[in-house]
Amino acid sequence: MTAMIPGKVRTLFPPLCLLALLQTPDLSWAACDDPPGRRVNWLHYDKQGVDLQGADLRGAVLTQVNLSGANLRGARLSGADLGRATLHKTDFTGAALRGARLVSAQLNQAVLAEARMSGARLDRAMLTGADLRKADLSNARLYQADLTGTDLSQAQLNQANLAQADLTDAKLANTNLTEAVLSRAVLEDTALTSANLRGARLDGATLLGADFTGADLSQATLAEARIDGALFTDVRLDSTIWINRQRCRPGSVGKCR
Repeated sequence: MTAMIPGKVRTLFPPLCLLALLQTPDLSWAACDDPPGRRVNWLHYDKQGVDLQGADLRGAVLTQVNLSGANLRGARLSGADLGRATLHKTDFTGAALRGARLVSAQLNQAVLAEARMSGARLDRAMLTGADLRKADLSNARLYQADLTGTDLSQAQLNQANLAQADLTDAKLANTNLTEAVLSRAVLEDTALTSANLRGARLDGATLLGADFTGADLSQATLAEARIDGALFTDVRLDSTIWINRQRCRPGSVGKCR
């Protein structure tokens, strides 16, 4: 949109902002130009590559925003809505995303190392090749999320819901998965060395070629899981429910007895 001034033309709204407004008539005219801040409304807006390091975006409406390649290191996004957002290669290192909504977000190759994401909702999110090393995802929801090739080494996933998630070729070495739900998840060729899976649910999961060397599967459930080619060297299987629904004897290591 432009305004006519004698001798010149003054632009009121950038083209991308105007496009977003036309697609969303009920969005306030000021929203797209609002500076970063708590509860800012950037619905549908394109902010590729923007530098928002350390920004306070708590409770912000970022639904379907495009922040691909943006710098959000150390940003505060707790309670923000990033549903269906495009976040390809976005850097969230050390960011706070507690309770944030990222349902169906595109986070391919995003960097979320050491991010604080407890209670976040990432159902059906795309996280292929993402870096989530040492991230806190305790109590997070990742139902049907695509985590193919994702690095979750030393992450906190205790009590997280990863039911039907795809973790093919993912790295979960030394990861905390106590009481996590991985029912019918795919963990084919996944590295779970020294991971803590105590009390985890892996019923119906696909564990073909997975490496559990040195992991703790005590009191976990593997009923009807597929384990062909999986490695269980030095794995603790104390009172574990095995694939045939047999309960392993207390003290079992490496093999269900």
